[in-house]
Amino acid sequence: MNRIGVLTSGGDAPGMNAAVRAVVRFGIEAGLEVYGIHRGFEGLIDGEIHEMNRRSVGDILQRGGTILKTARSERFLTEEGQRRAVENLDTFGIEALIIIGGNGSFLGAEALRKRGVTVMAIPGTIDNDLAYTERTIGFDTAVNTVLDAITRIRDTSSAHERNTVIEVMGRECGDIALYAGLAGGAECVLVPEVPYSIPEISRKILEGMNNGKMQSILIKAEGVDIDTEELCRELSERIGREVKSVKLSYLQRGGSPTLADRLLATECAEKAIELLVSDIGNKAIGLLGGEIVGLDLTEALEVPRSFDRELYRAIDVLSK
Repeated sequence: MNRIGVLTSGGDAPGMNAAVRAVVRFGIEAGLEVYGIHRGFEGLIDGEIHEMNRRSVGDILQRGGTILKTARSERFLTEEGQRRAVENLDTFGIEALIIIGGNGSFLGAEALRKRGVTVMAIPGTIDNDLAYTERTIGFDTAVNTVLDAITRIRDTSSAHERNTVIEVMGRECGDIALYAGLAGGAECVLVPEVPYSIPEISRKILEGMNNGKMQSILIKAEGVDIDTEELCRELSERIGREVKSVKLSYLQRGGSPTLADRLLATECAEKAIELLVSDIGNKAIGLLGGEIVGLDLTEALEVPRSFDRELYRAIDVLSK
């Protein structure tokens, strides 16, 4: 193998740049030519491909986002789009492609694998929704960003004796809400995986007020099937006090990656290069049992995701 490509796809995640940097530098060290593909699968279809060198990835380790840019590609979902993507890889002589992204990006990697492309998938998503790995790149940074916001919001909520619902990202996976809520001392956490009851939430807030707790923080994942403003209105009516809402939105995706995310990104990239130069391809790189491993891509996509209900129950105990 002489020439590889790397792209970032889907939602950006802190640590993607660290992964790109490591792919390029470990790749060059191994004697490979490394080509960067801009705007993910969309750029692959359009041939936005250029050779990278060590200086191409200078001063990016600490930066959020991705220097390769990212995009969601409707065209790649079509036969024509995938055919053009494979043709462009062939045109540039790229023998293997490293894809950094989340579940949708991994499905894209699987589609290319089925067309004969050698791929490596690195988990870059703040949602932590890839079940085969213990943690995804960007998750630790996102949780710490939410945790910082909880601390700041709690200060003003306490000053005004106010109840606040903080909406965080997580359409199908509630891990950001779960971990940030536990570490941030939230009184209640709503996630897509667990049914909720507005009367029970209201009762918990009222019991806290009766015990002298004059403010409370509720964390709600965006995938929970009630609008955040509607939730605030219903809770306000039941407890007889105003409930404010704060949506953190894309704030969670930005910022400098934490130590944990920089290390995970670097180690995953190193593993991907190590396997490729050993003529091993079509793997999902991840963290398992404290070790960086490469699992069969198809099998990795089939691993069922589980939700840590023990941690979820701990929130209810600790918040009383």
